[in-house]
Amino acid sequence: MKSELEKMVAGEPYDAHCEEMLEIRTRVKRILHKLNVTEYYTENFKAVTHELCPNSAKDLHLEPPFYCDYGENIHAAEGVFINFGAVILDGSTVTIGKKTLIAPGVHIYTNRHPVEVKERREWEDCAPVTIGEECWIGGHSTICPGVTIGDRAVIGAGSVVVKDIPADSLAVGNPAKVVKKLNQ
Repeated sequence: MKSELEKMVAGEPYDAHCEEMLEIRTRVKRILHKLNVTEYYTENFKAVTHELCPNSAKDLHLEPPFYCDYGENIHAAEGVFINFGAVILDGSTVTIGKKTLIAPGVHIYTNRHPVEVKERREWEDCAPVTIGEECWIGGHSTICPGVTIGDRAVIGAGSVVVKDIPADSLAVGNPAKVVKKLNQ
């Protein structure tokens, strides 16, 4: 029988409130406290960043405060910059391509919840998010579960991305829509 963590990673319905998952998130919250408060820009800052996001490039820059559920499901390539106030709910994999810039207050969600209240009390599931290379995600944008954003795309500030955005596109609004093809 699979653990709740194994179910979550597999994209299956799981219980996010069981003892196993609470223990994992409590450990992550301790690391986040080090990142956001006690180790902020000390010599140990990069080590704490890597402890939180071990599957990301060593040069990942997280500008505190930063918040996530697990950290290990964040796969950020070289040169990724995540500005302050970002929230990544990484129950599933969040892949961020090289040299992508994420502005302040961006939220990225992989977690999904059933619409029916009886089901919502018992389980949730996740869908991965992929952001391509050299993208710019504008301030206070929200990226929803299961979305893929193509290489070099720009997401305008305050946008809510609920569907895939092709490469070399400018998308804005709620819901975000492509308004311009970019010449790269």
